[in-house]
Amino acid sequence: MSQSPSFLSSSSVKPSARRVGRSSRSMLVRSPKSLRFGLGHTGWCQAGAVGSASRPFQGCGLPVWAFPQVRGGVAPLAHGWAWMNFTWFASAYDVPYRLTTLVQITGVLVLAAGVPRIFEDQDLALAVAGYVLMRLAMVTQWLRAARGESGAARTCALRYAAGITVVQVFWVVLLLLPHGTQGPLFPVGVLAELAVPAWAEKDERTPWHRHHIVERYGLFTIIVLGETVAAATVAIQTALDEHEAVAELLPIAGGGLLICFGAWWIYFAGDGHDHLRSNRQALPWGYGHYVVFASAAAIGAGLEVAVEHAVGTAHVSARAASAAVTVPTALFLFTVWALHSRHHKRGAAQSVLPLAALSVLAATLAGEAGVLIAGLLVALAVAAGLTLSAKRS
Repeated sequence: MSQSPSFLSSSSVKPSARRVGRSSRSMLVRSPKSLRFGLGHTGWCQAGAVGSASRPFQGCGLPVWAFPQVRGGVAPLAHGWAWMNFTWFASAYDVPYRLTTLVQITGVLVLAAGVPRIFEDQDLALAVAGYVLMRLAMVTQWLRAARGESGAARTCALRYAAGITVVQVFWVVLLLLPHGTQGPLFPVGVLAELAVPAWAEKDERTPWHRHHIVERYGLFTIIVLGETVAAATVAIQTALDEHEAVAELLPIAGGGLLICFGAWWIYFAGDGHDHLRSNRQALPWGYGHYVVFASAAAIGAGLEVAVEHAVGTAHVSARAASAAVTVPTALFLFTVWALHSRHHKRGAAQSVLPLAALSVLAATLAGEAGVLIAGLLVALAVAAGLTLSAKRS
């Protein structure tokens, strides 16, 4: 993640890769290139949130209700890291990366196609191929940036290019190793990926623009929530076509919509611009969005489990089916409070989202009514927040 204590900086570099100056804020916020890359990632969202919700991860004994949490939580490790790296790079540099972005989008689609194979067949090949394609395209971005830099800034860009390349070689070699050794070595690759920015920027920090970063993260949150709604819609439509269980599905549909609409409202209730003033705030904020994206995607997969339980095709208990929705919902509420809301809430309003998260978890005990109750609790949290904000003003 390319970050710097300064929000914006300018330097005299070649036109092929120039750092963004203070006067370029409007260009950054409206740049269609990073928007296009974010839109390409909807393929991953669909892979993480739609389909195979009730099929357990073969060979690991994972229970059905927990599968969507794992599927929605593990998949963002690869996808989210690539997206975050690109987002922070695009905030630092203005480069002519239109064609390279298309290559990265292709990598996203290949990775998305490989996600089901990971969980159903424990086959990493296609997902790794897509991920490596994305990351090597990012290497070319850093090399182009290095051409326009000098001194410590050039060293930083070259370290990014070298570090990313070495880690991609590791992922390819991992595929060639015996199947039993891939799992234990996987965390090594993850740690190596996370270590690249710390090594690359130890002597020189790349700049970033807080308005640009907050906008991009917000747009991607909308995409994930939209795909969650789509996943629930497809599941309910399929269930209605095959089982006509209207009475059983209406509470799930209503509760799911309330959760998704409430999640959108809560995420955008506050302005995160003022909080991001240095790397000290940006690091936990940026990495914390892993949990936001993963939990939002897992809500959609959890709604699929609830639908399949309602029509009798998922052989789990009512509480387990409810937990597939309530657990990621509670996690989303608490994480958004930790990253956003607590920085601008005062007094009693500070406790609304933590209490809502605990209440949603407790709704699991309601069994079949758990999803609807969770949706009503999220809506109540929104209403309480609005009421307390109105009293303050």
